Amino acid sequence: MKTNVIYRRAYNHSLDHLAGQAPGTALPSEPALAALLGVSRTTVRAVLAALEAGGIIGPEGRQRRLIRPPRRSDYLDAAGLEPLPEMLERKFMAWMVGPDCRPGAVINGLDLARQFGVSTSAIRECLNKFSHFGLLERQSNGRWRALGLTIDFVEELFDMREVMEFRAVDRFVALPADHAAWAALAAIREEHEALLSDFARRYRDFSELDHRFHRLVNGVAPNRFLGNIHGVMSVIFHYHYQWNKKDETERNHVALHEHLDYIDGLASRDIDKARAASRLHLETARSTLLTSIEVAG
Repeated sequence: MKTNVIYRRAYNHSLDHLAGQAPGTALPSEPALAALLGVSRTTVRAVLAALEAGGIIGPEGRQRRLIRPPRRSDYLDAAGLEPLPEMLERKFMAWMVGPDCRPGAVINGLDLARQFGVSTSAIRECLNKFSHFGLLERQSNGRWRALGLTIDFVEELFDMREVMEFRAVDRFVALPADHAAWAALAAIREEHEALLSDFARRYRDFSELDHRFHRLVNGVAPNRFLGNIHGVMSVIFHYHYQWNKKDETERNHVALHEHLDYIDGLASRDIDKARAASRLHLETARSTLLTSIEVAG
């Protein structure tokens, strides 16, 4: 449990909550904590046991009370811990494109919450978000129906993606030379080279690298109105490589080289070169996803 990402996030979140409390303060009930932390009661019990073992809280009758304020040393390693909604979206999308879910399948929110180790309110927010984009349809009694991706849906989604990413490309090449994004771009280029040098064995690692690269590019042009759209879009594009396994190695190899050209275009700070590389890669990605859907259909 202690290596579990959800557990670590919940544990650290609980410390944040307790840091503002005075010693002797009673903790909320397990159901209230589960709702506060966005996790299952099983995870809450594991968190509470760890807090007791660390001498941070202690039992008093039927309640638990704060014994001492948390210290920085109490926190678990937070490296790689993304926000719970983003993590849950990725887990849900991975499940959606797996063998357990097909268009028309009925989705039980309570079952998913148990499977992912999160609260029912967290999974409900995730499902609501996907339903706004036409991927799910709400039914009764906490159930949903998977509608799947359609050609029209993907075409419209890619139109929006191009608007957002082309805008980000223009912002990226105009960044000052000392901006942190340039170091991040150089580092991710090295990761691309490392993957290319061991591609036959590691070609399936490309989807994760693709996700992080496009997140870096789009991260320089945040937009509060497009934020929710971008979250769902990134999840869909991250997992589209899994829908069609045919020619997967070749497709990932092509996309990897397109990424390198894209990175070099950005690094050149030549707006025309960067735009051309971006457009070529997004056109290939659009074609790949549409083909995947046609094959699946």
